[in-house]
This record gives sequence, structure tokens and C-alpha cells, in this order.
Amino acid sequence: MAPIALTIAGSDPSGGAGIQGDLKTFHQWGLYGQAVVTLITVQNSLRLSRVEALPAGLVGEQIAALLEDCPPAAAKTGALGSSAIVETVARMASTFQFPLVVDPVMASTHGPLLLPADTIEALIACLLPRAALVTPNLPEAEALTGMAVRTTADMRLAACRLHQMGARAVLVKGGHLEGDAIDVLLDSAGFREFAATRIPTRHTHGTGCAYSAAITAGLARGLALADAVARAKEFISQAIRTNPGLGRGAGPVNHFAEVP
Repeated sequence: MAPIALTIAGSDPSGGAGIQGDLKTFHQWGLYGQAVVTLITVQNSLRLSRVEALPAGLVGEQIAALLEDCPPAAAKTGALGSSAIVETVARMASTFQFPLVVDPVMASTHGPLLLPADTIEALIACLLPRAALVTPNLPEAEALTGMAVRTTADMRLAACRLHQMGARAVLVKGGHLEGDAIDVLLDSAGFREFAATRIPTRHTHGTGCAYSAAITAGLARGLALADAVARAKEFISQAIRTNPGLGRGAGPVNHFAEVP
């Protein structure tokens, strides 16, 4: 039986991000994927025009049903949509017997917010302390820490602050850096960096979702955190490089890239 991995995230009808992208990534890594839906979006490669968060109680019931029957070996969060959902997920995560990767998705590729600004406080107070790993990009790291994050030195400082906020490990992603895409991991072994040559393309929709899903998949398969990150970094670099070129705007990455 394949290991089970769970995504708690929003729905992207274009298939590039959210639960659709996560499930494709889990499948490519040889896992059985479960999905708890937190919000519904109306979007394609050109725009995101509507976001509707589900009732927090309904999100909680979905999680409870899975824990009762087929609990996963690892889980991740994506777009959560409201402070009530953040608090519900955090409360239920206190009982998880498996690692939780928190991808603090705040905005879509197309700009509109998927995590309203007033929910950031709830994420910091409630969910970060439940995270085996939190994976912010540079804008998300800035929103969570209140500091400017523009260099790898800034990324290390931001990682320290997020660790102090309760996350057991932190991966600050450098996709918004100038030059190479360098990610900084802080865990119990200290700092490590993972670099990849920047690939010039507009087709990067779902990059963060697929990256965190691949890390979650590695953890579900029993990899050590640094190994899971290293393999996920290779996977997402290939996924960007081999993107299918779909859509007239920011199209999806290739979720069926070779798993290293």
C-alpha cells in the first residue's frame, strides 16, 4: 500500500495549484493523496476573480473523517481562507501523529489574496507552533516577520524569527531573489542552502504548492527533512523547466516531472 499524504488547501479549477496540483504531485511521488477543501476559487492562467472560503466547521469535519479512518503519513496546508479555518486546522493539528508542512499561501500567482491580512495573526499564533516545517516565499516571510527579506542574509534572519515563533523548521524560498533561486533551510542541524539556476518562463503557476507537496511526499516516505527538501527542490526545478506551456498567461508547472 502506498503511503498516504493529505493536503488541506483551496481548489484551483485550472488544475495548476491548490488541491489539484498537490494531488498530482502526490501521485507522481507514488503516494495515495487525500484532500480537504478549504476554499473555492474562480481562476485560470490569466486571472483569479473570486474566492469563497468554506465554513470552518465543514473543514474540520473533513479532517476528522480522515483521522477516524485512514490517517496520513504526512500532511500539508495551502490556502486556508479565513482566521476561523486557520484556528480550526491548528486545533486539529494538535492531535496529529504525523508531520505537518505549513505553506503559508497568502496570494495567488495573479495577485489577489487567498489569506486575508487579518488572518496572519491567527496563523502566527495558532498554526506555526504546529508546523514541522513552514515554507514561506519572500513576500510571505516579510508578512509573517514584519521585516524586509531581500537577501540570503535576510532569509536566515527571517528563518530564525519564524523558528522563534514556534515552527520546528523553516524553509524560506528564494524564488523572488535576483539571480539564482536559493532557498534557506533552518532545522535542528542548523542552516543549509539549496540553489537552482533561474529558468526564464512565465509558466510558474503552482510552483509553491508543488514544492511543498513534494516535501510532504518525501516526509510521508520516511525521508529526513533535508533530504526531502533537496529532492523536492530538484523536482520543482524540473517541473518548471519542462512546463507544458498551457494557457495564455501564467500557466502551470509540469506536475509529472521525473522524481529524483
